[in-house]
Amino acid sequence: MIPISKPCIGEREILSVSEVLRSGKLAQGEFVERFERSFSSYVGSRYAIAVSNGTAALHVALIAMGIGPGDEVIVPSYSFFATASTVILSGAKPVFVDVDPRTGTMDPSDVKRKISERTKAVVPVHIHGHPADLDAIRDALEGREIPILEDCAQAHGALYKGRKVGAIGEVGAFSFYPTKNMTTGEGGMITMNDEEIYLRARAIRDQGQTSKYEHHFIGFNYRMTEINAAIGLVQLERLDEFNRRRKEIASIYTDELSDFVETPYVAEWADPVW
Repeated sequence: MIPISKPCIGEREILSVSEVLRSGKLAQGEFVERFERSFSSYVGSRYAIAVSNGTAALHVALIAMGIGPGDEVIVPSYSFFATASTVILSGAKPVFVDVDPRTGTMDPSDVKRKISERTKAVVPVHIHGHPADLDAIRDALEGREIPILEDCAQAHGALYKGRKVGAIGEVGAFSFYPTKNMTTGEGGMITMNDEEIYLRARAIRDQGQTSKYEHHFIGFNYRMTEINAAIGLVQLERLDEFNRRRKEIASIYTDELSDFVETPYVAEWADPVW
């Protein structure tokens, strides 16, 4: 068995964590805020909100988008469990669509077939680092005001038609689990451009607080720690380097195995990160 990957943790990450430990402030604070600003700048979104994991990112995003009981959310039939389970946790019903057998990403033609009056969001997954065809999915919505939540858990730095995923749909959700393109140990990030969604998501992440001990609705404790953010700040600086190496390895596999097996297909509009 060939291991998928292992986290690349170096001296810089260790020093960054040491700085947090010496500060005495371990809960969400300055490092988390710096990580959020750096990540939004990298992706190209107006806002970013750090959370405790990728599942939390999807859950908070759905609730902040107004998804709830009676709603339907279109998700691909091929993805990690959390893409659909967070829809159920939000009180809505996941509606599964087929995927393109070449890329493994959501099939826009099946999206068009599965839309109903109850459809309130679509969640394309950039599976294995290959972007979904977001323009075709948007076209399948035929002008309906149905927001797109990009599941970018495996696609940090991937490009769709020259743009980084996570800032193309209304909202993006990332995971920083150790097998991802970059890691914080455990962690996640939500990206968006809409201020109203941002303010709701920020409150939902922190027990529904809009200010200290002022709660206007129910939320969760999905906060990221300073330790996780300290790792993330360094990992983000190294992300392009990590992705370049992944592409080099993928190219070797493609060259050496293409005579024996069908190797992964890359769409002309995609720059995947594997």
